Amino acid sequence: MDVQTLLLAISIAFILEGFFPAMFPNKWRAYVSKLSAESTTNIRNTGLVIMVIGIVMLALVK
Repeated sequence: MDVQTLLLAISIAFILEGFFPAMFPNKWRAYVSKLSAESTTNIRNTGLVIMVIGIVMLALVK
């Protein structure tokens, strides 16, 4: 992986992360409020599942 590919991936992640707060700020705020009420374990497990999906997708693409 070269630096250009890494920067491309980070750029796409930023675009996806910013899309929903920019388009739907009220729903995003409600989602974040609901998320703050979740347990740390649930948040951690969700993050781990998303990371594994990303790793599998990356492996399939490569």
